[in-house]
Amino acid sequence: MQDETTIQQRCRWPQWRERLCSADEAAALITDGMTVGMSGFTRAGEAKAVPLALAERAAQAPLSITLMTGASLGNDLDQRLTEAKVLARRMPFQVDTTLRRAINAGEVMFIDQHLSETVELLRNRQLAELDVAVVEACAITEAGGIVPTNSVGNSASYAILADKVIIELNLDAPAELEGLHDIYIPQMRPTRPPIPVVAPDSRIGTPYIPIDPAKIAAIVVTRGKDSPSTVLPPDADTRRIADHLIGFFAAEVEARRLAPSLLPLQAGIGTMANAVMSGLSDGPFEDLTMYSEVLQDSTFDLLDAGKLAFASGCSITLSEACGARVWPRLDHYRDRLVLRPQELSNHPGIVRRLGIIAINTALEVDIYGNVNSTHVCGTRMMNGIGGSGDFARNAQLSIFVTKSLAKSGDVSSVVPFVSHVDHTEHDVDILVTEHGLADLRGLAPRERAERVIECCADPLYRPALRRYFAEAKARGGHTPHCLEQALAWHLAVERDGHMRRFQDDEALAATA
Repeated sequence: MQDETTIQQRCRWPQWRERLCSADEAAALITDGMTVGMSGFTRAGEAKAVPLALAERAAQAPLSITLMTGASLGNDLDQRLTEAKVLARRMPFQVDTTLRRAINAGEVMFIDQHLSETVELLRNRQLAELDVAVVEACAITEAGGIVPTNSVGNSASYAILADKVIIELNLDAPAELEGLHDIYIPQMRPTRPPIPVVAPDSRIGTPYIPIDPAKIAAIVVTRGKDSPSTVLPPDADTRRIADHLIGFFAAEVEARRLAPSLLPLQAGIGTMANAVMSGLSDGPFEDLTMYSEVLQDSTFDLLDAGKLAFASGCSITLSEACGARVWPRLDHYRDRLVLRPQELSNHPGIVRRLGIIAINTALEVDIYGNVNSTHVCGTRMMNGIGGSGDFARNAQLSIFVTKSLAKSGDVSSVVPFVSHVDHTEHDVDILVTEHGLADLRGLAPRERAERVIECCADPLYRPALRRYFAEAKARGGHTPHCLEQALAWHLAVERDGHMRRFQDDEALAATA
């Protein structure tokens, strides 16, 4: 009876009972070979019941689909779908270990895309047409509009473009989420007018996804929480990285290139970017704003510290501890938050218009400023490029952070030449490790190399990088390289499992 009352409060569309069904019945609408769009962006707001029902059905009656999402799914859904061999093709982002193994084994065809582009390609019929959309909602409006939960991601366009829509009405999602979203769908090219976002707090759309209710094929009532984020607390290295950035920003304010409120901030997902953003709470900056993808723990740390005035994103992904603090007090934050579709949160034109300061995490960087965000030793996919490319190329300041060492010092994150290029040197302004900050603006390649080596590389590997660069310079060229040695550091990892042969003996002895 309590659920019935809650459903009636949440589901105001008069015909909802005609579409009410079980997760198994809804999953039966998805058949072999279909292209399916599901809600979910970085473990937030994913449909939770229908994907599991689909995996269970596939275990008995094999089927495979193309699955599009906003970004990664929570609650081990990618794992379950992979184990059931449901996924023939997956895009545009993932973080699951089981799925990653299947991708690298060639069992699942993974399309790694800039997160702003997926629905643009879909809308312009450059991808297969969408058969079914499965979207989690916290409410359904009188006209059948879908009120998303903790993420928007690509859900709006999936629901609008799909032939059929399955709605999971999650009664555990906070009712206070209604009114937090700003759904705006760009018009078709070539007559598309400018998107009128002129500040992080601009509201230009509706608080729900407007769809033709005739497309609603099923409503599944669910309960369930998003998976908590797995961010770790800041450590000594991430605090040093944050300190380098705070010092850099302070110098930019002193030089009048930035105001004391800086510019709207974007931060990539994960422990590194979250820890660096949290460090800004100790800085001298006030009235900060964010125009980002994921609003993480650091967003609410800055809001609670009185440092952040407003935050725009496309999902909210919190650790268990932070969620316990935020979700019961969502009304306290509502007037300082907005959630948009990811094609707006990551839109290159808006990023350039607002002058975003983009802070993203690198897997490795090279001495000229190229950044690898995705592939270990050039071949093995980790997660995907995500939205970092949307921001890096168009931000006023494009910053990449990484610890200088990985695998307990066995691998240097600063190398002669990255094994896979996601962000070219042309799109990278600042590199930061725990050892220092390399400002690459206005520098030619030879000048960049010297600065990256001296400011960012760990002392264990700095002498070997200096030797490489000296030999490369002797051979000449605008961007000097020793081609036969350029990937030798990665070959050592492939062969030996480490880069220790490139460590400096004196530096190693000093740290022993």
